[in-house]
Amino acid sequence: MVDAVAKPPREPGSVKRFIERYPFLPALAIMLLLLALNGIWQPRSVSLVGITGLVKTYMALMLLAVAQTYVVYAGDIDLSAGAIVSLVNVVIVAAMAAMGDSGFSVIAAMAIGLGVGLACGLVNGVVVATFRLQAIVATFATSIFFTGLALWIMPVAGTPAPATFWRAYGGRILEIPFVFWAAAVLALILYLLARTRLALQLLAVGDDAQGAYQSGLPVTAIRMRGYALCGLFAALAAFCVTGDTASGDPLVGGKMTLFSVAAVVLGGSALAGGYGTVVGSVFGALIIGLINSLVYFVGTPSEWQNLVQGLAILVALMAGILVGRRARS
Repeated sequence: MVDAVAKPPREPGSVKRFIERYPFLPALAIMLLLLALNGIWQPRSVSLVGITGLVKTYMALMLLAVAQTYVVYAGDIDLSAGAIVSLVNVVIVAAMAAMGDSGFSVIAAMAIGLGVGLACGLVNGVVVATFRLQAIVATFATSIFFTGLALWIMPVAGTPAPATFWRAYGGRILEIPFVFWAAAVLALILYLLARTRLALQLLAVGDDAQGAYQSGLPVTAIRMRGYALCGLFAALAAFCVTGDTASGDPLVGGKMTLFSVAAVVLGGSALAGGYGTVVGSVFGALIIGLINSLVYFVGTPSEWQNLVQGLAILVALMAGILVGRRARS
């Protein structure tokens, strides 16, 4: 799957051209290396069951990394992405609990969840793009607000999700795990979005907002659409969290925000905007998942696991950036 990438002029046929067109290649190499290391330490981790478990567990982070990428394209950032996941999680669990365990209640709750995610994204877009507040400060403030709403709706974690929902997420369709169908649909959506005018406009704004404005692009509206997309993908991530945990938790997305930012950078996107790929962000999320699995498989003591995970992510990040810079130099 080829993604939209803003590219400066370059010499045809060079390695530089290849890396700049496919900035996710360093992330792909790191991911394959980590997958091989996981297979060495725990052979069952690279079996169908192991890969299914990895995708099922980290599908939410993959979606949130994609969500973050669309605002990063335009040179913005969303520190409320994890809070949106938490809010949508409790909203859909509460809605399904109120409507009962049925297929209709699941579909209705998911529609409500998408609406909540979109509304949160638009709120961020208004405060950042329209009122021109600093994205990092404004979305930090809205993250507190969204978390407060989630706690108001569900003060205590643990409300169970209907069995219809989590059984579908962990089930199979035509003997193929549901998460693989979800991954295929995600790939198709990203493929289509990469070929829309919006993807190129977001990259253009991130590359040079003043130049984009002078060329006639509606910069404010484009940035708002980026945040709206972020809210929608954060809602989809909340669906995966709910299916994986089978419960509502108003704080479930707390740690996911910074992991999503790390995944975006691991995937080769520039936080300054104008350059990157959502495919790389998906690989970045899987890198984080594989690092977490490897730390567990090698028998790292529990008190050292967070330290080792952080160092491993930092090393992977540095390796990816150095490889990309060297290839482009």
